[in-house]
Amino acid sequence: LFLDQSDAVELPIKFIPQYAGCYHCQILLKSSCDVRVYEIECVVNTDRAEAELEFLTPAYQAVIQDIPISNMSSQNWQLEAILEGQGFYGPPVINVGLGETALYPLMFKPIAEC
Repeated sequence: LFLDQSDAVELPIKFIPQYAGCYHCQILLKSSCDVRVYEIECVVNTDRAEAELEFLTPAYQAVIQDIPISNMSSQNWQLEAILEGQGFYGPPVINVGLGETALYPLMFKPIAEC
């Protein structure tokens, strides 16, 4: 049995998530001669955010800025940090449990005036 486009029925769904994460839904459609269940999974990512930090410290003296990372999704995160630039240090991996906020300790230790 093949259906052409004239046999199709649109089912508009409006989805407004509050947080990033994975959302599961079941849609039950019933008629007098048929019952159908559709399972839908929506994955929501946050927009890419950019931030700027300014460090002020004497040469050879380290300064640490704790950067909060909030996980409002429905699963635990294991994040990999890739640091670029001379004098920046931090852990290569940070774990953030669901519903938690973890602090990423970004250290800047200049080896000269810059």
